Amino acid sequence: MYYEIVPMDRSHIPQIAALERECFSDPWSENLLEDALFDPQASFIVAEDGEEGSILGYAGLHAVLDEGCIDNIAVAPDARRHGVASALLDVFCRFGAANLAFLTLEVRKSNAPAIALYEKFGFRQAGLRPGYYRHPREDAVIMTREFPKEVEE
Repeated sequence: MYYEIVPMDRSHIPQIAALERECFSDPWSENLLEDALFDPQASFIVAEDGEEGSILGYAGLHAVLDEGCIDNIAVAPDARRHGVASALLDVFCRFGAANLAFLTLEVRKSNAPAIALYEKFGFRQAGLRPGYYRHPREDAVIMTREFPKEVEE
């Protein structure tokens, strides 16, 4: 499977909104996704199929000062297990290593494949948000990856 990671633009929003509806019980609307385009603290990236141009996955990050929060990582069901989520997460981890003190995210407690992926990228469980998710109600695991900075002498 050939794909490219590119910045999200307005043309991606309808496909991303459809992916949101397919992957999440509380999907982001097209309006929220469009607002993210103009948020100076946000960065959204897309995995585009290299041949068709369709969206295989996307991820969003908000950064404030030296803190980053990964909002969403979503991959189309037929594109899973092809490294798409890893490629998206790798972009944000490389950004974090260069610019942030840490990255954090929430994930459903029952989402073992996602938790395993995040652990592979150095994220550790840092806490729990009881009842965070609705439809169905479920706890969120808070995961964090720190980026230690070298101390200058």
